[in-house]
Amino acid sequence: MTTLLVIAKEPRPGRVKTRLTPPFTPAQAAALAEAALTDTLRAVAAAPAKRRVLVLDGRPGPWLPPGFEVVPQCAGGLDERLADAFARCTGPALLVGMDTPQITPDLLAPDFTDCDACLGPAEDGGFWALGLARPDPGLLRGVPMSVPETGSVQRERLTAAGLRVRELPRLRDVDTAADAHAVAALAPDTAFAASLAALTHPGAA
Repeated sequence: MTTLLVIAKEPRPGRVKTRLTPPFTPAQAAALAEAALTDTLRAVAAAPAKRRVLVLDGRPGPWLPPGFEVVPQCAGGLDERLADAFARCTGPALLVGMDTPQITPDLLAPDFTDCDACLGPAEDGGFWALGLARPDPGLLRGVPMSVPETGSVQRERLTAAGLRVRELPRLRDVDTAADAHAVAALAPDTAFAASLAALTHPGAA
């Protein structure tokens, strides 16, 4: 069984989804972040797993379902924080963030039978998921994060280590308002879509 890791920030105004501001206020951006995190955690909770671990910057809130271990993020850049998350695992592990509320439990059940790693590319050039049959923190340290080449550099790091890499479906991260509307349209039954609708059409019944 796989350990499922979610790396996330506590959805507090001014600390999350700052690229949504404007057009949204910091409080609205935080509400959207909370909804995206809620959807992500629900998908992880419904997927088969050995362990479910929330690697959190901040404190857990009422959005956290039962069945999760909560551990703090370490200090350092995102590459160090991702590496530290994998360092906590023995056996296969899959890590996702909180930016893809459209994920489903089916996407979180990697098969490592004929591969050593799986990588879920994001449309912005990053990645939304990384799975390792044998977690090795060194595979992440030094990879430039939050740049258009993040995904390609991470894939090169994996293949250079001799790993067989399976590519997962390409998904769109929620970073901007345009992303938010596009993802909500793709996944209309999510908490994220409902939150966005409430913000953009507050008078709708």
